[in-house]
Amino acid sequence: MLEYLTELDHSVFLYLNNLGSESWDGFWLFITKQFNWIPFFLLLFYLLVKNYGWKHLLVIVLCIAVMLVFTDQTTNLVKNTFMRLRPCSDPTLEGFMREVKSSKSFSFFSGHASNSMASAVFIFALLRKYYRYAFLLFLWPLLFAYSRIYLGLHFPGDILCGYLFGILSGTLALALHRFVCARYGSIFLKSTVV
Repeated sequence: MLEYLTELDHSVFLYLNNLGSESWDGFWLFITKQFNWIPFFLLLFYLLVKNYGWKHLLVIVLCIAVMLVFTDQTTNLVKNTFMRLRPCSDPTLEGFMREVKSSKSFSFFSGHASNSMASAVFIFALLRKYYRYAFLLFLWPLLFAYSRIYLGLHFPGDILCGYLFGILSGTLALALHRFVCARYGSIFLKSTVV
């Protein structure tokens, strides 16, 4: 069963990775860098301040920080436990894939996918009652994580497992947010609990 899933993962990766072309490489290299998403993060920051106020924003930022540390450290622990080679480092894929970017760290599971999905789940839950199209926030982890396949840095299975862990992590962060608001909500200007 594991062998079948690995073969399927490799096949889907090769199909998606080989859809790329040199004319799109620059775009996906831009998408994969977290720094380039700063304007988007600032927009989310503004929307959170607008709807929750500055005092409540401190709790939201604290929950996001705890969530990202938890997600990132767990991702690193899993990567160093499974030690799965990235596609760009896998000798069985040499000559069959488009390697746009390389990395020597391990592949399973994707930190980009887990962190972006955890953040999207958490922020979506906070903003959905204020914005009808808040679900569009999930385009961010989709683009962000697909860039990793396009560039040759992750298998689809790495992305899917990263998404699942990100959903769990984002849900735990929401539980932390609810707990803090229920316990200390009186100190916030706007103590809306999701």
